[in-house]
Amino acid sequence: MEEPKYRIRALHTPDTVTVYQAYPPAIGLPAARDGRFPAAWKRDRMTWIKPSFLWMMYRSGWGTKEGQETVLAVEITREGFAWALRNACLSHYVRGFHPDQASWKRRLHEAPARVQWDPERDLRLRPLPYRSLQLGLSGEASRAYADEWTVAVTDVTALAHEVHALVRAGDTEAAGRLLPREEPYPVPDGLLDHLVVQEPATETVKLKSPVPSTP
Repeated sequence: MEEPKYRIRALHTPDTVTVYQAYPPAIGLPAARDGRFPAAWKRDRMTWIKPSFLWMMYRSGWGTKEGQETVLAVEITREGFAWALRNACLSHYVRGFHPDQASWKRRLHEAPARVQWDPERDLRLRPLPYRSLQLGLSGEASRAYADEWTVAVTDVTALAHEVHALVRAGDTEAAGRLLPREEPYPVPDGLLDHLVVQEPATETVKLKSPVPSTP
């Protein structure tokens, strides 16, 4: 069955959804040890969470990039995830989808969350024709993520390295069996209407599209 261009795929339970981030060991190791982000984790800056394990591998270079050596699987409440999506704004202006650039800019400035849809990746980190959700959290959303929504934090760096080693060895079948089971995420009707441009796509005008600046 053909994969739709925009769909959230994630490892999830009836109560939680798992997202991925990567940090230097000074942040990542205490977070995994204690199951919550340490005081050193800056709650006043934007942080980007990714439900796609392979997109996190693409972003972090399989957990090898400087400052991204510790890959975390962060299990958060579905209520918090839904709140972030409900209050998010697309990170770029789309003519015909937003009323005008001024209202989009105003909403982007006010929103505690923003969404980018970037190409999903395969095991060799090549772009696929459908998109993966990147969810940026700031202000009250960032603080709630760290101190209210987080249920568990797991260090999955070893998994990242194991999958990468199998891919490099050419055994993509074995690598694929180790991947987290990311399935279509059940989204309530209407929750993504303000975040998904229905096909055929309306012309997109890039202004200053924020690229995830923090892992």
